[in-house]
Amino acid sequence: MGFWNILLDGAILVLILMTIVWIISVFIKNVSIVDSIWGLGFVILAWFYFFQTDGFMTRKIILLALVTTWGLRLSIYITWRNWGEGEDYRYQNFREKYGENYWWISFFQTFLLQGVLMILISAPLLAAQMFVRNHSLNTFDFLAIGIWIIGFTFEAGGDWQMAKFKKERKDKSEVLDTGFWKYTRHPNYFGDAAQWWGYGLFSIAACSYWPIIGSILMTILLIKVSGVALLEKDLKDTKPKYKDYIEKTSAFLPWFPKNR
Repeated sequence: MGFWNILLDGAILVLILMTIVWIISVFIKNVSIVDSIWGLGFVILAWFYFFQTDGFMTRKIILLALVTTWGLRLSIYITWRNWGEGEDYRYQNFREKYGENYWWISFFQTFLLQGVLMILISAPLLAAQMFVRNHSLNTFDFLAIGIWIIGFTFEAGGDWQMAKFKKERKDKSEVLDTGFWKYTRHPNYFGDAAQWWGYGLFSIAACSYWPIIGSILMTILLIKVSGVALLEKDLKDTKPKYKDYIEKTSAFLPWFPKNR
């Protein structure tokens, strides 16, 4: 089966998944559950691609293990973080804007849109498992593993530090500026992007280059759309101390803080 055929079948699978989750969200009146499905959706696609392709098995197994670890951790963490918190303010604003029509608008605006993005971003996961010029790991494979480990450390470590900070802080205006958060204002987003560049490098290792567009798209989303830009817009308004944090701390790529 060809690349595009498998990708199309994957799109159908994602459409079914997102439709089921959307129906659940309508009944419980909480669109936030889509956030918990994001990582899990890529895990499902990675496993689907695994059984649909005949690429270099060692690379396939390594990639599958890494994607599964990343996706399940992310989905479990987001589910735990959001449990009992109600619907996210972003979706509450949409619900207020669209009123009674939001139940069906949310399918296209949120669930279907994320499904399309999921398929496009998953391109390197398919390419890395499908194409192969040789049956041995190469430099790009080991580079991919190294970058993934760095990314996972920043993302998981950053999430753990933030959860601990929120639990122990006495004032909600306080800003976390230690640990991973000392070197980047968004270690979780940086870590997420780094892991996807790892997946892209696996695709390059399999001599398939253009699917790395999935890694590029994920990075753009994390920086310009749903990640850094959206979060900092809110933090600047709600946390006066965040302005000082911005002036001394790198926005995305980890770096040493500026002396002030």
